Amino acid sequence: MKETDIFNRLLEGETTSPTDSEAYKLHEAAFKTKAILHKMNQATNAKEIRHFLGEIINSKLDDTVTVFTPFHINYGKHTKLGKNIFINFDCVFLDLGGIIIEDNVLIAPKVSLLSEGHPINPDNRHCLIPKPIHIKKNVWIGANATILQGVTIGENSIVAAGSVVTKSVPKNTVVGGIPAKIIKKIKT
Repeated sequence: MKETDIFNRLLEGETTSPTDSEAYKLHEAAFKTKAILHKMNQATNAKEIRHFLGEIINSKLDDTVTVFTPFHINYGKHTKLGKNIFINFDCVFLDLGGIIIEDNVLIAPKVSLLSEGHPINPDNRHCLIPKPIHIKKNVWIGANATILQGVTIGENSIVAAGSVVTKSVPKNTVVGGIPAKIIKKIKT
């Protein structure tokens, strides 16, 4: 049986070790992304920014996607963006585990989407545990919120500013706090 590429294995949820024979590829890819990201963060118009982000995520972005720079991402190829998305200044995406952002999503400044974590056991702490993040349609994520690996934010929901979301959020729900808890339901 042929071993698949480390990026595919991460996207499939495999925990990977720094001693993996392909671990070096993670740093190589991150520095390639950083080179494009540097150009993107120096760009001064929306079309140019979309072009560079499209190059990073390996997909043409819809003209309705707006990103205010600076923006930070470690890999990019595991991020999928829908239409009419607004990503404000200084956001961080760690996407080795996968990030999907559907249509009509608002992401405030300093939001972190972290699809990667590490084991609790200190002997394995340098391993990566990837789990996807899925942001469904019409979500608003408040400033300085952090969404952790394995979380889905349900359609029409709101994540309050400063929240740390460790568990999936049902649709039509406002969550907030550390860790985020349900504050109220949204009537639709």
